Amino acid sequence: MNKLNWGLIGGGKGSQIGDAHRIGAAMDNCFELAAGALDIDPKRAKSYAKQLGIASDRSYADWQSMLEGEAGREDGIKLVTVATPNATHYEISKAFLNKGIHVLCEKPLTMTVKEANALQALAEKKNCLLAVNFGYTGYPMVRQARAMVRSGKLGKIRLMSAQFAHGHHSDAADMDNPRVRWRYDPAQAGVSSVLADCGIHALQMATYIADQQVESLQAHFLSGVEGRELEDDASLTVAFSGGTTCRLWTSAIALGHMHGLAIEVFGEKGGLSWHQEQPNQLYYTPLNKPTQIIERGSRGLHKDATLSSRIAIGHPEGMMPAFANIYRDLRAAMDGDKSAVDRLPMVDSGVEMVKVVQTAAKSARSGGKWLKL
Repeated sequence: MNKLNWGLIGGGKGSQIGDAHRIGAAMDNCFELAAGALDIDPKRAKSYAKQLGIASDRSYADWQSMLEGEAGREDGIKLVTVATPNATHYEISKAFLNKGIHVLCEKPLTMTVKEANALQALAEKKNCLLAVNFGYTGYPMVRQARAMVRSGKLGKIRLMSAQFAHGHHSDAADMDNPRVRWRYDPAQAGVSSVLADCGIHALQMATYIADQQVESLQAHFLSGVEGRELEDDASLTVAFSGGTTCRLWTSAIALGHMHGLAIEVFGEKGGLSWHQEQPNQLYYTPLNKPTQIIERGSRGLHKDATLSSRIAIGHPEGMMPAFANIYRDLRAAMDGDKSAVDRLPMVDSGVEMVKVVQTAAKSARSGGKWLKL
C-alpha cells in the first residue's frame, strides 16, 4: 500500500497531542507527514518541521499558506489534521474541505451548532471524509464492548456511567500557563472548558458503545479554582435514544486522578467495565455469574477488536496504537471501505457533541433544568 501525503496544523513542539497524531499516522505506513503549519510562531514552526524531516518548502508559516501551497500541488496532501484551539476549528476545516481535502479535526468540532451543521453539509457536498478525533474509540477493547452490546449479549442497556476526571488543573498558580489558560478562556474555548475538553470524550464513547444518540440532558457546572470563567468540573445526567440513562462526571480538579477515563455499562443480562489506564482488560459480568476478565489479543474477540490489535496478548497496547487505528480506518475509508467508516468517530458524532456542550451550558446556567438537544 502506497503512503498518502498528510498534513498537520498545530501539534508543534510541546503540544500535548502532536506526537500522538504523528506516531499514530505513521504506525501502519498509511500516511507520510508531508506538510505542516505546526506552530502559531512561524520560526518555531519551521524549526520543528525541519526536525521532523518536513521539506522546507512544505513547512508553512500559517494554515492559509499551507492550504494555498498544498491545493496547488500534484503531490498535495490528501488528509489534514486540525490540532489547534477550539475557536479555529471551523474556519480551518471549512477551508480544507472546500479544496476537497479530507479532514480529521480535534474535538470539539466547532464552537457552535450552526458551524458544526455547516461543516457536515459541506463535507457531504464535497464528498469528503470529516472525522472528529474521539481517538479513544480506537482502543480494541472499546470496540469489543461495542460489539458485545450490539450483539445483544448484555440485553437492553439500562444504565451507563461515563467518567473523565483528572486533577491536573487544580493549582491556581497555573492560571497563566498558556497550555492551561486558553482552556478557560471563552474566546478560545467557547461556552465550556472541561466538558468540551474531556467530558465529551467519555460521553461520545458511551454513545459509541451503546449505539444510541443523546436526546436530552441536565447539567451542573462548577468553577472550583477562583477566577476561572469556565467550569473545571461538570456532572450530567443524559437520556439516550434507546432508553438508556447515562451519568457523566468530568473534572480537571480531581486531585489523585491521573487520566481518569472510564466506562461502565449495565444491561438486563450483564455488565461491562473498561478503564483507559488499564486498556487491555474488559470486565464482563453475566447475570448471576462471576465476573470475567476479557483480555485484549485473546481468542474469540469480535473482528473489530482483533483488527485493532497489533501485538500479542499480555503486552500493553495504549494510546498511540489507538490513534493509529483511527488513521488506519481513515485510510481504509478513503479507499472505500464502509466497515471502516462504521468504526470511525465521524462528523455526526462531532455535531452531536457540540450540541451536548451548548445544551449542557444552557442547562447549567438555568440551575440544572432538563433540556432537549
